[in-house]
Amino acid sequence: MTALFTIIIVLFVAVAIWQMVKIFDIAQVGTTQTQVADDKDNKINGYLMFAFLIFVYVITILCFWFIGDLPLLSNAASEHGSEVDNLMIISLVVIFIVQTITQFLLHYFAFKYKGEKGKKAFFYADNNTLEFIWTIIPVIVLAGLIIYGLFTWNDIMNIDEDEDPMVIELYAQQFNWKARYSGVDNVLGKANVRLIDIDRANILGVDEEDPNAQDDIIVSELHLPVGKPVVFKMRSQDVLHSAYMPHFRAQMNCVPGMVTQFGFTPSVTTADMRERPEMIDKVKNINELRNERAAQIEESGQELIYEFDYLLLCNKICGTSHYNMQMKIIVETQEEFDAWLKEQTTFPNSLN
Repeated sequence: MTALFTIIIVLFVAVAIWQMVKIFDIAQVGTTQTQVADDKDNKINGYLMFAFLIFVYVITILCFWFIGDLPLLSNAASEHGSEVDNLMIISLVVIFIVQTITQFLLHYFAFKYKGEKGKKAFFYADNNTLEFIWTIIPVIVLAGLIIYGLFTWNDIMNIDEDEDPMVIELYAQQFNWKARYSGVDNVLGKANVRLIDIDRANILGVDEEDPNAQDDIIVSELHLPVGKPVVFKMRSQDVLHSAYMPHFRAQMNCVPGMVTQFGFTPSVTTADMRERPEMIDKVKNINELRNERAAQIEESGQELIYEFDYLLLCNKICGTSHYNMQMKIIVETQEEFDAWLKEQTTFPNSLN
């Protein structure tokens, strides 16, 4: 209802402004109404173009100064993350340089070549040299970025089986995640949505007769050993989801009816990431903001104090509770991971 009232008020204000403009036009009867710009008009517009150029540059500087902290370009927690960050930084630098130069030339030319009485415009009807220059430069820059991006993507997606990566399944459904570890044999048991049996707590549709499934482990919290390559096999039960792990620079769609995969090697434990100065500052800032809304947060049943954790998120709008579809990821030492894994229940023992 509040939104409706807001829209109505905005419409009324717009109508009022429009009426005032009409009244202003009527009040100008008797004054010069020519639509042809004279030298004074052109000079004013030329200076206004320069003023707008300064405005653009000032806004850009202020954005860098106040909101220029880009944590997702500096705190990668996977071995391939730095490559992705470098590609993003190069792209941003190129865009910034091009934007700075082209905006300056655009506004400068608008001022320098403003209309003046008696001045005749000079233009090129056709200039092959200029056409070649402003075509070949973008082609070279974009080709370089694309080729670099393809090499980076291939390095990320080519999984080296000789490293014996750990195989984990990520199972997406509206609106939660489940992870299935492949156990001692490092081979996931067969699974199909047609085998889902809620009465027996077989929520992922794992084939109970498959020998490879007997040591599988299904959990709701993802633990990863630092420095160990991991291959994620991804399935979706219902609609299109997207497994997104921002700090690991990893994202892959989870498509109903097929298995997709993504692999990476975690490089920073959760404990180490929490101790980084930039993360300490971020957590402190978040908790200060949460303290201002303490009553509302406690009423909703959430923990008041925020503590950093890696997260697996859904990056596709998959339904009404899409925003809440997440799972905590804990990166720890190999010893801590092994101890945690021993405490988990294998698939056959989890059935009713």
